[in-house]
Amino acid sequence: MTDNNRPLDVVILAAGQGTRMKSALPKVLHPVAGRPMVAWAVKSARELGARNVVVVTGHGAEKVEAALEGSGVTFARQDQQLGTGHAFLCGVDALGTQDADVLVLYGDTPLLRTATLQALIDDHRARGGAFTILSGELADATGYGRIVRSADGTVERIVEQKDATEAERAIGEFNSGVYVMDARAPELARQIGNDNKAGEYYLTDLLGLYRALGAQASAFKLTDADEVLGANDRQGLADLGVILRRRINRAHMAAGVTLQDPDTIYIEDTVTLGRDVTVEPGVMLRGQTRVADGVTIGAYSIVTDSVLGEGTVIKPHSVLEGAEVGAGSDVGPFARLRPGTRLAQGVHIGNFVETKNAQLDAGVKAGHLAYLGDVTIGAETNIGAGTIVANFDGVNKHQSRVGAGVFIGSNSTLIAPRVVGDAAFIAAGSTVHDDVPEGAMAVARGKQRNLEGWSRRYWGGLHEKVQVKLPWLAGWLDRQG
Repeated sequence: MTDNNRPLDVVILAAGQGTRMKSALPKVLHPVAGRPMVAWAVKSARELGARNVVVVTGHGAEKVEAALEGSGVTFARQDQQLGTGHAFLCGVDALGTQDADVLVLYGDTPLLRTATLQALIDDHRARGGAFTILSGELADATGYGRIVRSADGTVERIVEQKDATEAERAIGEFNSGVYVMDARAPELARQIGNDNKAGEYYLTDLLGLYRALGAQASAFKLTDADEVLGANDRQGLADLGVILRRRINRAHMAAGVTLQDPDTIYIEDTVTLGRDVTVEPGVMLRGQTRVADGVTIGAYSIVTDSVLGEGTVIKPHSVLEGAEVGAGSDVGPFARLRPGTRLAQGVHIGNFVETKNAQLDAGVKAGHLAYLGDVTIGAETNIGAGTIVANFDGVNKHQSRVGAGVFIGSNSTLIAPRVVGDAAFIAAGSTVHDDVPEGAMAVARGKQRNLEGWSRRYWGGLHEKVQVKLPWLAGWLDRQG
């Protein structure tokens, strides 16, 4: 938060096309570690306690604005891309009352830490600053504008790479493009001209306008120049993702999470993890996932928008999406919990079990090879291997209800919508098409008949093929005479 009563407004420039991405998606919407790039800037603005946040959109404006809907920002359109100065002016026109410090951020620099921005603002205010540049130092700053200082260290100007002399190109201090300015910035921005080869309005010209007023400009130097790295193409996007994932993983480990192989574990910034969580190699945790204390997530599992209760064990290769897993439950290996799954405490979901829109009460067990869709299942019910709740009639999905303490035998099928009462039994191999009363046993399968000698007659008619392909069976036929 800011350390005095002067308000802070933030303008985020996000109007660029990003042609090198070669994508129908606007550059600033490409995701990095769980957020669109522009959303990282919005997050920082909110964490800084900004009074107003304006996002300047241009290319793909409708998509950018839809992606940030509900985030509490205001949008300003830059219908013509006439330079950064013009984009900034579009933004400040949407701010309203102009009595605040103004921070300029960009929609494609997700590595910039909130703590760094707070230090920039604190330095600006401690100096009584008018115009403060966030700068960095590189041995080779090719491509960046350079910070030119006077003999006493005062910032005199910013010179772009293409306009720099040989001596200026040797300067290592570069301009990140991030600035914090006093309340005069919106009015001064209206004085920026476009008398240059490109005919554009450059935000860097604000420095000269402040100096013409006798105001002193300063630069606050980054300790880590990588924080202002942007992404102009897919390689750059991947590079940012690697840095952010490592940053996120280190923060979790510092907070008491065990990541067995951090370089192979992908955790999005929106995920929260409790203490003593163990995450095995190859795991992906996405979206609004919430993991309580003491959970173990097995190798190569993918968990998206799910809630895992305390002490839960997710075994390897399981996939969860939009699921809630109660404390002390175990899932997998190779299980799939689809949206709408709600498991109470102590539920067991075994290998190759799939659930969808299913509510399982405490102690339910489904150990093997089952599909449970659109069903509620009471406490301590046992679901046999191969059980299917057939919930779809080709047009509509139907809901079934299974009571508590039910035993469903292997390879049973419930034709929805069905109600199975408490403590009922369903015999293995049954196809249940009527409701089952409480305490009853349902047997819904054909009566077994044994046809003596059938195999000898059948295979005997295929004797030549059996001799070639099934030698054991051929020997058995010979022994039968």
